[in-house]
Amino acid sequence: MTKHSPALFPKTVKILQEFGENLRLARLRRNVTSALQAERAGISRATLSQIEKGSASVSLGSYVQVLVSLGLEHDLLKIAADDELGRKLQDAGLSVRKRVTSKRNK
Repeated sequence: MTKHSPALFPKTVKILQEFGENLRLARLRRNVTSALQAERAGISRATLSQIEKGSASVSLGSYVQVLVSLGLEHDLLKIAADDELGRKLQDAGLSVRKRVTSKRNK
């Protein structure tokens, strides 16, 4: 059975490519060979190559393994941590409770 990559929007492809390039540059800044990086992450060199190219067919778990082996796992936790748009949408959907006026006999 062959794996098929999902159909992606061009913007998504660009993001993945930039992510892969950032991982490659982080590895190179640490003077780590691709063979050693793959070994540390517990993946094959071919998979590491696909990650560094930004392939969508590689599992997210493999991407995370590379981040962990580079010591960059905390960067992953920053994703969607500050969801400004989501908070605005949530606030817009909140209803304001109105006070009930008391009906007194006059």
